[in-house]
Amino acid sequence: MTLFLTALASVAVGLAIGILLMRAVSKAGLNKDQQKAEQILKNAENQADARIKQAVLDGKTQAHDLKVEAEKEIKERRQEVAEQETKLLRREDSLNFRDQALGQKERQVQDKLQKVTDRLASLDEQERRLQEQIDKQIVVLEGVAKMSSQDARKELFAAVEKQMEHETVAYIKDKEDEAKASANAKAQEIIALAIERIAQQETQERSVSVVAIPGEEMKGRIIGREGRNIRCFEQATGVELNIDDTPDLITITCFNPVRREIARLALEHLIRDGRIQPGRIEEVVKKYQNEIDQEIMKAGEDAIFKLGIGRIDREIVRLVGTLKYRYSYGQNALQHSMEVAYLAGVMAAELGLNQQLAKRAGLLHDIGKALNIEQQEGSHVELGWKFCRKHGEK
Repeated sequence: MTLFLTALASVAVGLAIGILLMRAVSKAGLNKDQQKAEQILKNAENQADARIKQAVLDGKTQAHDLKVEAEKEIKERRQEVAEQETKLLRREDSLNFRDQALGQKERQVQDKLQKVTDRLASLDEQERRLQEQIDKQIVVLEGVAKMSSQDARKELFAAVEKQMEHETVAYIKDKEDEAKASANAKAQEIIALAIERIAQQETQERSVSVVAIPGEEMKGRIIGREGRNIRCFEQATGVELNIDDTPDLITITCFNPVRREIARLALEHLIRDGRIQPGRIEEVVKKYQNEIDQEIMKAGEDAIFKLGIGRIDREIVRLVGTLKYRYSYGQNALQHSMEVAYLAGVMAAELGLNQQLAKRAGLLHDIGKALNIEQQEGSHVELGWKFCRKHGEK
């Protein structure tokens, strides 16, 4: 029992000593952490003071820079204002000078206007006095002749008319004989005058179009495998392509100039595009067929508008536009028809006839050349007459 109590006392003493040691160690660690915290706080305060000082310094620097920039801008603005003031002063001086000049001219105009007014008043007075004198002379003459002025005028006119009647008839007869004698010469003179006024240079007839190609490789693409591309193109356009005649050139041959123009435009487009195949060929040919149709209609409308011949059936307008792509005797058919219309109008004006009707007939005289006469009987004159009559022309 004593031993147990002794051991228990030893344990209690050991625990007490341990507790005291732990408290001492803990207190020493706490003091050390407190010192570190104080050091960190002190360092933070020092850094904060340094940053505050740097911020104040930066603020002062920026404020100084802003002040310098503001002073510079103010100086520039003052200089601009001074220049504007100088310009305004010069403009004001110029306006004052112009105002003075205008005032002087206005005074001169007023003086001239006053002189004109005085002159008119003087003329009115002179006219009034002259009329009074004429009235007095008429009264005196009427008293001497025992006849009023109106009766005297009637009697004088009757005598002159009777005297001139025979001379007028003889004069008219002489003029008629003279006109009949010179009618042929006058007609030739009118035609020559009209030709001189309206003559224009003829255009050269063409039945072949030429398109340049970049090289032999493109020529092969145009021909296509087993010639399918060139066959498709010729079938779609109705023309004939000659590829091997001239290097780097393709010749388009066709007597129909509209088809030849469509083929030329379509072939140039395909060469630029590079995609040459049957489907693409038909698409491009159709596109340019529509464009040429629109161009034909516009050409016909422009020709009729320039001639000023009034309203006309649209089918005739389209056929007139087709003449733009046709040639006859080395001259463009549309240009030739317009020249004939101008000539007919000039001759009609010289002869005192209906100019609009003459120009209308001149424009339509070759309209049959625009028709496809291969499958129809008759000359282009007969076919053109039938077509115009069908569409309302007399």
